[in-house]
Amino acid sequence: MGAGEKKMMMRSVVLAGVLGVLVAGPALAQDTSADPNYGEFHLSPGFDPDPGMLSLMAGGDIDASTKFEDCKGFISSAPDVRLFWEGSSSSGLTIKISAISNADTTLIVNGPDGSWYCDDDAGEDSNPSVELKPVEGRYEIWVGTYSSGEIKKAVLGISEVSSF
Repeated sequence: MGAGEKKMMMRSVVLAGVLGVLVAGPALAQDTSADPNYGEFHLSPGFDPDPGMLSLMAGGDIDASTKFEDCKGFISSAPDVRLFWEGSSSSGLTIKISAISNADTTLIVNGPDGSWYCDDDAGEDSNPSVELKPVEGRYEIWVGTYSSGEIKKAVLGISEVSSF
């Protein structure tokens, strides 16, 4: 093989690699099918007690801002909690998913339709809160920390009434 042929072959290999990256798109590190770190909620309209609460450790080593538009914080690969919403919410019902902590926490929620919801400070006392009109299905929830390298105690709450 001559020098010209080697050069053409090298260009083809580089071009194929670049096209492969462009076609593949961004890889998401979040594994929505992984077992949740802290368990599951099975809720339906009118659930009691309201709010449903769960203590957990917020944070992880994945920078959410590099994975999702308008998301902040550091999260784990597996969801922290999986919520199964059962039943109809035709009455205009909303649910609020909130977190409280002594640390600056964030929330990321993946809905049954594949939509992603993110928040940093919309809840009370600048805690994260995501308000959704729930549809029946499975939601994955991550509670992150705003700063890298932090793993902090937090409480996740799910309510039809208010964030906490």
